[in-house]
Amino acid sequence: MKRKIFIYDTTLRDGTQCEGVSLSVAAKLRLAEKLDSFGVDFIEGGWPGSNPRDMAFFEQAASLSLKHAKITAFGSTRRAGVKVGEDSQIKLLIEANTPYVTIFGKTWLLHVTEVIKTTPDENLKMIEESVAHLVSQGRKVIYDAEHFFDGYKDNPDYAISTLLAAKRGGAEFVCLCDTNGGTLVGEFGEIVGKVCGALGDTPVGVHCHDDSGLGVALSLEGVSRGAAMVQGTINGLGERNGNANLCTIIPNLILKMGMDLNCSPNLSKLRDLSLFTDEMANLRSNTRLPYVGSSSFAHKGGVHADAANKAKRSYEHIDPALVGNKTRVLVSDMSGRASIMMKARDLGVEIDSKDRAVKDFLEELKNLEFRGYEYEAADASFRLLLSRFIKRDCKEHFKVRGYRVIVERDEFAAITRSEATVKLEIDGNIEHTVAEAHGPVAALDLALRKALVKRYPEIKNMELVDFKVRIIDSGAGVNATTRVQIETREGKELWGTVGASDNIIVASWEALKDAVEYKLSNGGK
Repeated sequence: MKRKIFIYDTTLRDGTQCEGVSLSVAAKLRLAEKLDSFGVDFIEGGWPGSNPRDMAFFEQAASLSLKHAKITAFGSTRRAGVKVGEDSQIKLLIEANTPYVTIFGKTWLLHVTEVIKTTPDENLKMIEESVAHLVSQGRKVIYDAEHFFDGYKDNPDYAISTLLAAKRGGAEFVCLCDTNGGTLVGEFGEIVGKVCGALGDTPVGVHCHDDSGLGVALSLEGVSRGAAMVQGTINGLGERNGNANLCTIIPNLILKMGMDLNCSPNLSKLRDLSLFTDEMANLRSNTRLPYVGSSSFAHKGGVHADAANKAKRSYEHIDPALVGNKTRVLVSDMSGRASIMMKARDLGVEIDSKDRAVKDFLEELKNLEFRGYEYEAADASFRLLLSRFIKRDCKEHFKVRGYRVIVERDEFAAITRSEATVKLEIDGNIEHTVAEAHGPVAALDLALRKALVKRYPEIKNMELVDFKVRIIDSGAGVNATTRVQIETREGKELWGTVGASDNIIVASWEALKDAVEYKLSNGGK
């Protein structure tokens, strides 16, 4: 039979310790609902009393209609020399009114004697009494053994005694934390195996960090050695280098190790959960994340693309759809005819592989990439270019007669103004428009839209959402080629365009023009 593994998510608490990450109360509530719908077993909501945001979360989380997941409040054992019923932190954990409480305690004698300044015996009492008191108040307790692996390597007998203290207190799970993230896989597995033997019927969990780049590997090793719970975060968010990434752990447990997870039926929603978490944290998604990243099943080399086209499993270790992802073909100067055919088909363009235009297009593509263009993140520009070569859907909606940008700086008022003039020919008529903005690209964008909107009102809802600039040949100094990539959105649709030139305004204009042309060619719908 498949072994049952519980997933404990700490994105709302440990994940927010990641540099540059902050979740509002509303975002934490929405993410909790998303985690619940995916099938996560435990959701660590935060540390009651540590900040007003976590307090507000627990107050409002009580009204959530979660179907499966249990919200947990996180905190520490009682303080040394304080009665457990009088400890303010313990009181706040109870007041959070969550069905589960997770508390951490000291395992490493270095921390016992040098950090919290108490005796080994008092530390054991702090653990047992804290767990027992919370249980007596109707809470189920998960005990996190902080710095467990460092403590075990320093004094294994004492480290085990701290876990047994939690067990005597009535802990439902005992979790081993590699808090510093410095343990290697072999010794980690050996220690987890010994702990599982020592605790008997009390299930063991693992909580790993990625400081050595091993967070996922350690978590999987822990399960293989008997652990029944894995703690981690979505996308590996967390302090320093991050926590063990649940978006990698979960599919490995299900697809590679054959474990039984409550979220197994929802595995195809994993990429959606990953993207949603980044959206809530206002982060740009990491395209290179295993399983859920947009590059996970992307093929660039011509040989790889050709093989994947004939038999996907030749270069894909799983069916991307299992985790909600898909195969992508990247086009570049390394592309061959097979890559172009696959990419065209992916964009909904059917072409004849024997068409001479395909060979001409491939040569032009390589020439453009040599000049600084890059189409991996610019599908819209790629489709427009392809359409021009194969003479399909290549209606010219407007002709550019000229454009000009003036940037004026008032040093006394510390104000910068940009004015753009655009002259277009539309259906034989000349549209000559002027627009102002703070920056030159924004002024060009406004002037272009102003010239087109009367004839093409469908462009009204387009918005520029990202603008990237990269110097291609830095050795050329100020005369270097500049590549500009733009992302444009309309509703939920997003498309990328590219321009390249030794003049940043020209490169920006090319990307802006392609973005509008793509929309008018029905590609943006």
